[in-house]
Formats: sequence, C-alpha cells, structure tokens
Amino acid sequence: MHGFDLLVVGSANADLVVAVERRPTAGETVLGSDLATHPGGKGANQAVAAARLGAATGLLARVGDDAHGRLLLDTQRACGVDTRGVLVGGAPTGVALIIVDPSGDNSIVVSPGANARLTPDDVRAAGDMLAAARVVSLQLEIPLETVAEAVLTAKRAGTKVVLNPSPPAPLPADVLAACDLLVVNEHEARFLLRDDPAAAEGTPEAWAKALLGRGPRSVVVTLGAAGALAAPGDGSAVRIPSQRVRAVDTTGAGDAFTSALAWRLGAGDELTEAVRFAVRVGAAAVTRPGAQESYPTAAEVAAL
Repeated sequence: MHGFDLLVVGSANADLVVAVERRPTAGETVLGSDLATHPGGKGANQAVAAARLGAATGLLARVGDDAHGRLLLDTQRACGVDTRGVLVGGAPTGVALIIVDPSGDNSIVVSPGANARLTPDDVRAAGDMLAAARVVSLQLEIPLETVAEAVLTAKRAGTKVVLNPSPPAPLPADVLAACDLLVVNEHEARFLLRDDPAAAEGTPEAWAKALLGRGPRSVVVTLGAAGALAAPGDGSAVRIPSQRVRAVDTTGAGDAFTSALAWRLGAGDELTEAVRFAVRVGAAAVTRPGAQESYPTAAEVAAL
C-alpha cells in the first residue's frame, strides 16, 4: 500500500516578487510595484499543486530556521502536504527574486540557501518515504548528487520517477535512464541536446525522439500557451493544445503542470490522458497571480 500518491523531492523558496512595466536591460534601473512575498520553490510548488488537486502528497526539502522557512512550512501544512520530510536549518531559506511584466512573463534569480544543503544522506535517511510513494517528482534546484541519489533510490524501491531538469544542468546517463518520464521545455531540451543534431532541427518531435534515445521511458515537451507534446516511447508523438486563457502571471505554471502530470501517471492514466489534464491545470494556474496561490482545485480544473 502506498502512503503517498506523490512525493516531491526538491526546493522550497520564498518568492520575492515585483511587477514592472518592462524588464530592465543590462545596466538599467526601472521602478516596480511594492514587494510581495510568496511561498515558492519548484519542489514546494509541485507539492502544493498536487495537494490542491486532491493527491496524498509529501515533500522532502530543506528550509532555514527563519521567517521564510516558517512561511513555507505553514503553507505546505495548510494545503495538506505531509511535511515530515522537510528538514530545518543549515542555512537561510532559499529565495527567488522575481520580476513580472504586464504580459505575465517573468525573470527569476534564485539564491539556493538551504536548498543547497539537502544532501544524499538526507535522501537515504528518507528512504522509507520514497518507497511509500507511487511517484517521486524531482527538479534541479537542489544539488545534482542529491537528485541522482533520489532517482536511483526510488527506482530500487520500484517507485516511478518524474524529472524536470530545471534549471538545466548536465545529467548523468544512469539518472536519465532511470526516469519513467522526463519533462522539458524548449530551453531545457536544447540544453540537454546541445551536442546532438536534433537540437538544431527545432521541432519538439525531434527533441523528444532524441531524448528518448538517452534512456527515459517517456518524454513530454511543454510548449507554453500552445500546450505540450507527449512522446510515450513507442515511436508516437502527440501535440496536445492548451485552452485559451488570459495569462496574468506564468510564475510556477510549469511546476503545476509537472505535478499534475506526475500525479495522474501514478494514478494509472495513460501519458496522453495525463498530459491533457496537466495542460488544463497549467492553463488555470496562469490566470491568477503568484505561484502556489494560483494553483487550482480539481473542481476549478473541471470548470475550465
């Protein structure tokens, strides 16, 4: 019996957000709105998104013993996330500095803080949590060696692994080969395929085919407002369009998409069916400001 529909291993940040009329160029200063502080971080975002949808969700992460850390823990618990795996101390809580323009596009700089202190030993100590999950979802805002340990530990336990390599970094071959699903956007796909002719072809279909050759069982390429491409590993590739919505803020929308997708795969959906649901979740998330505050419930997704 599984204790978690989804266990997220990843980062937890405080998002410090300023709205601007336009993003500054190099050496330029622009005036922005009042500073707003929101709970964020790709790992924490994914955990909240899944819990809001109704998944039994846990989080393995590290925060600082400070006000930002308490904000993150309180938010996770209020959304129903199991926080037994959230470690406290070692460094200040990670911070993301975010500027958002009127179109909803954003630019982000991350100070990892305590996220950089989440270690392979922490993962090994939480081995029972990984074994109790249907799916483990990971990103790259924690040390790569910690990601690798979590991926391989999950696979040894028979747990499905979903990896979003964001921010992109070189991935060991055994980590890629252990992934049941690799979720990438255009930038991440091009980075991973930087030495592959497929990177120059410029089509999501070519990227997905080349990435499948690296070992993951399936690949999804997100296409922003255009939706996503699902490549289940059988040679097929299906583009799934997004609903047309008015984007207010894209912050954290990719995390909501990946979390929803991972949850539905663990629940037994076929890849294309899970992607259709995740696209709707991502579309709903961009219609409201913020990251975690924007994530929809299952009822809101159904009404979209």
